[in-house]
Amino acid sequence: MSAGEAQFKYIVRIAGTDISGKLKLPFGLAEIKGIGLQTAYAIIRSLGLDPNKRIGYLTEEEIRRVEEAVRDIRKLGLPAWLYNRRKDYETGEDLHLIGADLLFHARRDIEREVRIGSWRGVRHKLGLKVRGQRTKTTGRLGMTVGVKKKRK
Repeated sequence: MSAGEAQFKYIVRIAGTDISGKLKLPFGLAEIKGIGLQTAYAIIRSLGLDPNKRIGYLTEEEIRRVEEAVRDIRKLGLPAWLYNRRKDYETGEDLHLIGADLLFHARRDIEREVRIGSWRGVRHKLGLKVRGQRTKTTGRLGMTVGVKKKRK
């Protein structure tokens, strides 16, 4: 076993997510809920890492730096349009949420919409499509209704 193989980690844990060491850095970071490919590339560039490097070959120091950057993207000085929660409803701050925090805030937003009785809240409560999609032929629930052929 050479020195390069000894350092390779098959699974790397970043921000509470197990990532395969075989993936290249941007695609591995995109596995984390709340981080897409563009955000992953922005983090990698701001940290000065090689985007072609496999996650399994990162050193402990590099993993620690990536973990800190992912936890609080605002420290990197990236533009606000890259964040996934701009102008938070309660604080008014620009935030970037990942993992369980993202799911928690999304669920809370839906509950707020339902509570205040907005159009979106009503659609959520009824289990219908929320974003203006057509519903005449899609999104049907229950048993299917077919067409009977006439007997000869």
